[in-house]
Amino acid sequence: MIIGEIRRYLRDNSAVRVSRSMRDTAYRVLQARESLMAQRQTEPTVDEIAGLLEIRREDVTMALDAISEPVSLFEPMYNASGDAVYVMDQVSDPQNSDEAWLEQIALGDAIARLNSREKHILALRFWEGKTQMEVSAEIGISQAQVSRLEKNAIARIKKDL
Repeated sequence: MIIGEIRRYLRDNSAVRVSRSMRDTAYRVLQARESLMAQRQTEPTVDEIAGLLEIRREDVTMALDAISEPVSLFEPMYNASGDAVYVMDQVSDPQNSDEAWLEQIALGDAIARLNSREKHILALRFWEGKTQMEVSAEIGISQAQVSRLEKNAIARIKKDL
């Protein structure tokens, strides 16, 4: 009866709805962790819990994540002298900032203004990683011409940016 009440409490008092099977797995993981801690007096690893329950390591991790309380991105993590540091400040991704997004758009526009031959040469050189000699053999022009076209295309892109 107590186990049933615990399961009902976990199921009904969560901010995020999680499937019953996931909650049951999480409950088994918590029991296994407590059991291993009682035996060894140290925190068990995810691999040890997965081995005991005979489930995949990923399932253990997902089950524990599923029952953890969600945290607001605007929840303060640290507050000293009135300057709060929020969760959002810690999880920001500098590669996906507004500036990087705008640079990607500008680069795409600059490349779109190139002629098809220049686009093809740049694609072969920088996306497929081919040498100028390989590009020249594929297109049917000299390596010097590939070099000149590549240099001019890059200069036009820089000018457009």
